[in-house]
Amino acid sequence: MASVSDTHPVDTVLPIPQLLAFGLQHVLVMAAVPITSVFLVAKALGMSPSLTVNLISATFLLCGVGTLVQSFGPWKFGARMPFVMVPGGAPIVMFLIIARQTDLQTAAGAVILTAIFYFLVLPVFSRCLRFFPNIVIGTLLLLVAINLVKIYGGIIAGQPGTPGFADPANIGLALATIGFTVVFARIFKGVLGQLAVMLGLVAGAIVAWLFGRMSLSAVGAGPLWSAPTLMPFGVPHFNLVATVPLLIFSVISMVEATGQTVAVAEAVDKQINLRDMVPRTIRGDALMSLIGGLFGTSMIITSGENIGIVRATNVRSRFVTATAGVILILVALSAFLGRLFDAIPSPVVGGTAMVVFAVIGTMGIDILRKVDLRERGNMFVLACGLTMGLLPILVPGLYSQFPKTLQLVLGNGLAMGAITAIVLDIFFHQFKAASIDATADEHTSASL
Repeated sequence: MASVSDTHPVDTVLPIPQLLAFGLQHVLVMAAVPITSVFLVAKALGMSPSLTVNLISATFLLCGVGTLVQSFGPWKFGARMPFVMVPGGAPIVMFLIIARQTDLQTAAGAVILTAIFYFLVLPVFSRCLRFFPNIVIGTLLLLVAINLVKIYGGIIAGQPGTPGFADPANIGLALATIGFTVVFARIFKGVLGQLAVMLGLVAGAIVAWLFGRMSLSAVGAGPLWSAPTLMPFGVPHFNLVATVPLLIFSVISMVEATGQTVAVAEAVDKQINLRDMVPRTIRGDALMSLIGGLFGTSMIITSGENIGIVRATNVRSRFVTATAGVILILVALSAFLGRLFDAIPSPVVGGTAMVVFAVIGTMGIDILRKVDLRERGNMFVLACGLTMGLLPILVPGLYSQFPKTLQLVLGNGLAMGAITAIVLDIFFHQFKAASIDATADEHTSASL
């Protein structure tokens, strides 16, 4: 039996009060994602309030179950690492587009078909993991951080041309939340210091309430408990043509899952075998997306949000995220808790998220520090990867005149950055290695 000192921090079981506090911190940071994703789809498609509540419940339930799967990794489903699962941003948009073009049954069927596609493609993808060296992973993490900061910056400021865009009060709330987080991280030590992210969010919410920017009137209204319904839209319809956008995204999602697996391993300081660990992460994504399609949700995938929390707090136990999974399940079944989380203003959640996501970028920088950027090949891999990745992020609509199929790839900064970095790394390093080997063989033959 291994002693306590031999136990890796990832496998350490913390005292229950700490598990609850740290687990709640993860939930508070990511709670806005399932809520906003459902409301986005519900408002766009004119869903009834009862159906909306049902989908919120289903989304939280699957996020919670998925988090438990990733934390415990049963039967090689899940990475056994501190992961939290959320509805993917891009899949939500694609789910909405498919539903608008066809119907909700077809959109649900598309999610199920994509999950099955994950399982079919995974054996091939796992053989390609050697094309993800540090230079590629570091580039991808930087792009993830920038993309997420941009998204949540939009949540804070709103969209140009809409009422309340760039409202100084909202921006002030976000900055106050960030300020509280930094102050708490500076003045508190031990457990309280590790809870700085959550304490900053709570402080920001209190400020919002004091200034009349947060209402709790709806928290006590409605039922205390709710439960999701299986196949809320009816029996799913399977249309392979309509599913193509999600199928394309699934490959991109595998690339993102690879980067996130490496990132969380770096955050917890654990050596991993990519060919073993990445497929485990992706199997968890595929399983929860498959179940999600049956409950009417979009794809449920691993979250980059919590990785920043792990690094910022240095709390590395997977039992913390498992606790977060249990809390998410309780939120799913408790309509009261769901309404309470929903009451937290978006600028407060956005301010918290900005800090967490920026930390992911620092992890990418840390990985890139291990790369010799003075070497010409590495310099061009990073420069061109960032160029192709940042263009669609910083210049929305850049590829709007291209065919829609191409837009799905070209307009995804994470996909373009990763693809560019992989291709150039092969061009500069793989071909070079092959050429050197061939030359060595020629010299050997000549000497013989």
